[in-house]
Amino acid sequence: MFFNRKKMKEEQPLGYWEEKSYMMIIPSNELRNPLVGLFDRVADIEGVKILEQRELSDKEPGYIKLSYESDEYEIGFYPNSFTLQECYLTNNYYFKEEELESLRNTHRALTIFMDFKSDVKKSYHLQLKIAEAMIPDMLALLDESAERLIPYKWVEMTINTSVVPSANDLFVVQAVLGKNDEVWLHTHGLSRCGLTELEVFEAKKENYNSYYALISTFASYLIDKIGKNFNPREDSAYIGVLSDNSPVVVTALSWTEALNYYPKLKLGGLKDRKESHNTHSSVIFLYQSEEDEKAKRVSKVSIYDKLWLDNPIFFISNEETNRMKALAIERFSYVLEQFKNKDNKIIIKVGMKTADLENPDSLEHIWFELLEIKGNKFRAKLTQEPYNIPDIKVGDEVWFKVSEITDWIIYTKEFAVNPGNVYLLS
Repeated sequence: MFFNRKKMKEEQPLGYWEEKSYMMIIPSNELRNPLVGLFDRVADIEGVKILEQRELSDKEPGYIKLSYESDEYEIGFYPNSFTLQECYLTNNYYFKEEELESLRNTHRALTIFMDFKSDVKKSYHLQLKIAEAMIPDMLALLDESAERLIPYKWVEMTINTSVVPSANDLFVVQAVLGKNDEVWLHTHGLSRCGLTELEVFEAKKENYNSYYALISTFASYLIDKIGKNFNPREDSAYIGVLSDNSPVVVTALSWTEALNYYPKLKLGGLKDRKESHNTHSSVIFLYQSEEDEKAKRVSKVSIYDKLWLDNPIFFISNEETNRMKALAIERFSYVLEQFKNKDNKIIIKVGMKTADLENPDSLEHIWFELLEIKGNKFRAKLTQEPYNIPDIKVGDEVWFKVSEITDWIIYTKEFAVNPGNVYLLS
């Protein structure tokens, strides 16, 4: 089949699932009238006030206009068919076999769609609340815009907390494996946030974890920068450090321009963009020095292939650190309960003041193994060498307050549990 290469090497209009946030609510059984009482249930969401509503008809979707925390949203909904696709399961969510069997036997769904406002995390949080209100008897939620299937237990726990979801919950990173262990990484879900999707070309399978962290960190950075006049195709971001202390400074080029740097590209080239990945998407590049940055002289990410193997450090924004801290403390009861099982190992991340005299408020977040809990305090053993805290070393035991926690992980025999996936324990 022939295709116009010149036309193909142009950004195409966004798909409907990229312009708005689309989700499919999959009911746990074949309800006869799942929409009965729908408007009342949505109106019962705390903070929501319905301004306009329209029933679903054969000619047009149902419609709700509502206000929520000083913003107005327009939501559309309509019934749809559903077929479970295995590609939706390639993510970090866990489904029991009986849940998967139910999903394979379910063929009805309700699609809801809405625009995101500038606070995209709040918008995403609201859409989850609306989805659960519309179909309380939910089996799972298909985030169509991010191509991700989400178990109901995660949705339920997320909507019942005041802490908004993380930036990572708004997108997925997919990997396409080619010959010679070459990997093409790309995101889904950023477009609905008003952002460019991101890609990495010519990654290597052996470096997959570092490349995954690279693209995820930059995607999260873009979400946190919404409304702050940051253009990833014009500006640069310092998002990490390599093992030789070289800074990881990233920028991006539109995929149409990026292809000029990869004339022999096998994965992610024009043939892979005939039907998808041809809208608003950008490929990540690096600046190796300040001189390169001033001259806009970019380098491929593969320039650091050997260094990517040495576990580079990627930064977490203050906004995300504060969000993680709030969720870790709110859900600390799971640590208390699981600590009773001595087969479990629990590590806790704590923010400790550094020796940085120029920034006396700076904290280094490091991991400790939990040893003992007494009231609102706990004793823990340092498991990693700190970078800028000279008076503590691996193996030292320290008492902390629960209020100092920024994250935790519970290692059970079956899986690792963190504040974001505690639904696994329910």
